[in-house]
Amino acid sequence: MTDGYGNINWWGFSPALDLQETGYGEMCKKLSCAIPDELHVLLIGAGDIRHILKTVARRYRHSKRKLKFYVVENSLELYVRDMLLMMVALEKPNKMGLQEKTELFLELYGNTHIRKQSSQYSEAMAHELIKMVTDFDYLEKKLSIFDLSQLKYKERDFLEGILKFLRNREKIPYDVAKCWDLRLRQQLNVRYDSMRNVFDWDYNMELTERGGSIINIQQYKHWRQFGVAFQIREGTYDVPNRTLASATVFKLNGERHPRRGFWGDMIVSPYVTFGVESEDKSFYKKQNQQHVKTAEDVSEFNINSLFHELATNERYEPPKEVDNKDGEKSDSDTKLEEINEEDEEEKESEDKQENDSASAQCPEPEEKIRKEADSSKSEEKRGKEAENSNQSQSCEDENKSREKTEELEWMKIEDVTVTFLPLNSIPDMLNKPKYQKRFNAAFFSNSMVHHLKPESSKLFADNASLVLETALFMVDLKKEYVSQFVKKISGMAEQAGFKLLEPPDDMQDSYIKFSFERNQ
Repeated sequence: MTDGYGNINWWGFSPALDLQETGYGEMCKKLSCAIPDELHVLLIGAGDIRHILKTVARRYRHSKRKLKFYVVENSLELYVRDMLLMMVALEKPNKMGLQEKTELFLELYGNTHIRKQSSQYSEAMAHELIKMVTDFDYLEKKLSIFDLSQLKYKERDFLEGILKFLRNREKIPYDVAKCWDLRLRQQLNVRYDSMRNVFDWDYNMELTERGGSIINIQQYKHWRQFGVAFQIREGTYDVPNRTLASATVFKLNGERHPRRGFWGDMIVSPYVTFGVESEDKSFYKKQNQQHVKTAEDVSEFNINSLFHELATNERYEPPKEVDNKDGEKSDSDTKLEEINEEDEEEKESEDKQENDSASAQCPEPEEKIRKEADSSKSEEKRGKEAENSNQSQSCEDENKSREKTEELEWMKIEDVTVTFLPLNSIPDMLNKPKYQKRFNAAFFSNSMVHHLKPESSKLFADNASLVLETALFMVDLKKEYVSQFVKKISGMAEQAGFKLLEPPDDMQDSYIKFSFERNQ
């Protein structure tokens, strides 16, 4: 990978997939094979939870079956982010609204700087995750979808250290703006002062021709310069997003120097995963040869849809917009305003009359009587206040404990588990009997496809599907290199016993689909 893509994939370089439909469903139709009641899916280097989220949210569209995901990455920070983002997705509707949940998810997912309340949420969840990582009973009780039992002990210890870094925002500094700028200077070198022109070239000459035209050029250039992709809600985005921090080791004069910073993608952008494809084709309307909507709008709609489907098992229908030309108010609004004004005048006059009559009927008492009455009332009042304060204190304590209990609850997803496997564990899996002929579907990212070898076929079930991510959206690569990469990974899949489901278009398809049928 070049410097611009970094050494850790905070987001994928292809759109989210429903892996029951894409790949496996198509393969079963072609081979006329029966779909098992339990589906085992292997994800190698996906970088995020996009495939898991979409597959789980849309599982009601398919026959009921158990889904078991197995995730292999090259950095433990990705496991932390997967859990944190899934916690946002599984927040109960009565605790967090759909729109608020979507905005929080996209902020944490693709912004180097977030709002203060979003940072506070990630800190609170990091505290909970520390309990879960160190106590599997607590994990099973609160977030049973995840399984960390396959990780090594030292990896669990590292997970706890990463979570402590997320939790202590004030004690451990993290200047992501400086990290981003230093990487920009290293990447662009002498072109740094003309960076906007470089971004403009990458967008117009490469990204738009590869299926990314719906990404708004101004938003893309802003992200390339500052690292902030989603600003759906108006607010101040000034707190570093510590979930995008990772550690790497540099060698200098024979010595190893660990450094924490932003070491992820600075070229492709997080718009690609949720922002370039959608079921609602109205997002692709154009006026004057320009898209009316942007990738940010598509991402917001897609995440809203997935969260809605996850909670209700129903398709999402966005609220209809009512347009009033020239900002004119409707007749109903005008009538309401008139009625409210009349009612307000009548109410004021009635209140005035009542006050006048009350003052006429009840003359002012004498000073002596007033003092005696005040003294007796004050004793009564003190007794009632003490009683009320005790009641209010007990109610307040009860409400706090109830709120605390509710805060620790997430939606339960039945028959779905996500198992995190040790880092780069594919070679070890080949020698373990429990993984032989286990996986019905698999996804390999373009950064970890080198793990797909001829001997990998023994990991797959008798009928299995395979999806390989191409280098389509890696705009720094020339078109001929993108085509060569497609041919190379297709050859690797064929050597492992897979066959193409359909011929790919090198400059339009961000992934290639294969099928596997074991010869009996």
